[in-house]
Amino acid sequence: MAYLNKVMLIGNIGKDPEFRMSQTGGRKRVSFSLATSRRYRDNNGEQKEQTDWHNIVGWGKTADIIEQLGVHKGMSLYVEGSLTNRSWTDQNGQKRYATEVNMDTFQLLGPRTQGGSPAYQGGNSYQGGSNNYNQPQGGAGYDAPMPEGDDELPF
Repeated sequence: MAYLNKVMLIGNIGKDPEFRMSQTGGRKRVSFSLATSRRYRDNNGEQKEQTDWHNIVGWGKTADIIEQLGVHKGMSLYVEGSLTNRSWTDQNGQKRYATEVNMDTFQLLGPRTQGGSPAYQGGNSYQGGSNNYNQPQGGAGYDAPMPEGDDELPF
């Protein structure tokens, strides 16, 4: 039986990325939070918005490129990776848990449009597995906002 652990998120960075070196192996690590929002109608027909926060982690070359690009709070980002869970015991002896997205691929997206949806601006992308960082040549890009549905996403 085949298994799949894949996450794809588009959101806004909630805090500036933090860079550290791992204690084992000395690999660079980047971590930041990413906010995703969704709109829906409640039982009374009122439109509501719910924001979820995701912990994003990148390692090695991915962390280097996030730092080189000057990625910061408020930027729109597409992230692709896998879910990981970890646990530890804090200073008070309590067991703590965290769920993180281990980032494999990311793409910088353009500024938010007036409708509140991020717009693709031909962005910069990086795939961690191949160690390729691709920056499109010229100004070619797609600048259409994502459609806004009343009740459901368009897929």
